[in-house]
Amino acid sequence: MNAAGLSQIFLYGALLLATAIPMAFYMAHVYEGGVTPFTPLEKLLFKLCAVKPDQEQHWTLYALALLSFNLVTLLALYALLRLQALLPFNPAGQPGMPADLAFNTAVSFTTNTNWQNYGGESTLSYLSQMAGLTVHNFTSAATGLAVAVALIRGFSRRSIKTIGNFHVDMIRSIVHLLLPLAIVYGLFLVWQGVPQNLDAYVAVQGLDGGSQTIAQGPVASQEAIKLLGTNGGGFFNVNSAHPYENPTPLSDLSEMWAMLVLSAGLVLAFGKLVKDFRQGRALFISMSVMMFIGVMVAYWAEAQGNPLFTPMGIDQVSSEANPGGNMEGKEVRFGISNSALFATATTDTSTGAVNSNHDSFTPLGGMVPLVNMMLSEVIFGGVGAGLHGMIIFVIITVFIAGLMVGRTPEYLGKKMEAKEIKLSVLVILVFPLSVLGLGALTVILPAGLAAITATGPHALTQAIYAYTSATANNGSAFPGFSGNSLYQNSMLSLAMLVGRFLVIIPTLAIAGSVAAKKLVPVSAGTFPTHGPLFIGLLIAVVVVVGGLTFFPVIALGPLVEHLSLTNGASF
Repeated sequence: MNAAGLSQIFLYGALLLATAIPMAFYMAHVYEGGVTPFTPLEKLLFKLCAVKPDQEQHWTLYALALLSFNLVTLLALYALLRLQALLPFNPAGQPGMPADLAFNTAVSFTTNTNWQNYGGESTLSYLSQMAGLTVHNFTSAATGLAVAVALIRGFSRRSIKTIGNFHVDMIRSIVHLLLPLAIVYGLFLVWQGVPQNLDAYVAVQGLDGGSQTIAQGPVASQEAIKLLGTNGGGFFNVNSAHPYENPTPLSDLSEMWAMLVLSAGLVLAFGKLVKDFRQGRALFISMSVMMFIGVMVAYWAEAQGNPLFTPMGIDQVSSEANPGGNMEGKEVRFGISNSALFATATTDTSTGAVNSNHDSFTPLGGMVPLVNMMLSEVIFGGVGAGLHGMIIFVIITVFIAGLMVGRTPEYLGKKMEAKEIKLSVLVILVFPLSVLGLGALTVILPAGLAAITATGPHALTQAIYAYTSATANNGSAFPGFSGNSLYQNSMLSLAMLVGRFLVIIPTLAIAGSVAAKKLVPVSAGTFPTHGPLFIGLLIAVVVVVGGLTFFPVIALGPLVEHLSLTNGASF
């Protein structure tokens, strides 16, 4: 660790805070129905789609509209991927995807996961990239925002049976937020050197006499929304480590910023929408503390280097001529600090984009992105999904606090009764049941074991990372895990669907339940949910729930591997 690396991390934090605050006020204005320059487009889409903005939905109808929309878009993407060989904008002549891979990909982009069991430039046509993946990057992000806004309405309203209109929330999210930001950011990336064209792939001859094919395509447009929408699927196989996706240090900083700006802004907007900015500030501080700890642990672990290299006389000390530390699997352009920061940011959110190889991190460094996802990605999390996931933990926290003082737990003037607690526990249980259940099958069934290339504790980490990433709708992976098989395409698809929709449905049920409640006056026994005590308790609940659930598998994976390295052994 050095001053240059630490200064880059603090610069990033300052940039994020400086932009999240104005973004919060703009997002609150949008979801309160305020007028923006894009309102005419919104009205046009309402008319074309026969959406009545004043016609609100009960939570069951809201959920049905959400599920039906996502089912239709999933099937449309599946058909596009299967038929891409017969469709235009396919200069490389890519064949249609096999059925199991097409289904996995369609599920992946519908659920905002963007897990990729393929290389983008060697598998997909331009039409599939644009009309398929890029469009889903917008709709899946808008779905997450809609759920979060519906839950916010539940807490801000009183004695009402409706929580808004899914189609209205989705259209507003795209028209006022995702689309204009993606256009501006896409142009910024083009300025930085990211391609945006429909040219054929270019064949060139290298200095050594060998030939190479350089892929082209509409990269910047997909790159912009994959980051802003916390999607993460790369146009190229190596994702944001590719110089066409991430050409400069400035583009690297901007990509890390883009991952979190909407999620961080929505957390602060939550406070404004419930008419108590302190509530959003408390959640923002809680998430920021956990993120900072993760970044510093990852940076420290990678800066220590690989203990097995020390006896070989390899210099791992940072100096003007040597970046030092563990540079395996990292871009020299970005170094250790930016690789650790990128890995933390991409797994604090559900982005999953990478500018380095997580499989090549040290055991403790690689443990950080894994733990980030195991905490249900509530450290800012996916756009919308991180906030509604954190509110679930808030409900559990006020329940615990209520037990301490012998009162019915309350949050934002609403009593959290048996129904809300049971639904919250159900949401929390979905994650470990999927990760540990499906992960266990992978490490005992021959079809599952075939995907694992490592041995010893690292093999367990590879398998658990894959199913944690799929259930958390993240999409990053330890590249040593080979997921393109009938078994893995099917099981990972199941994990992605469970992690997305079995969380959304009970969350909307909570929104409907609290919207119908009356406000409870604040009294001397009300537990404040905006001060340092609550922030500390909330962080403890998030960490303890994740720690108690996943500590055994963490101990058998990264911790055992770390001890083996420090003792000079290797697996």
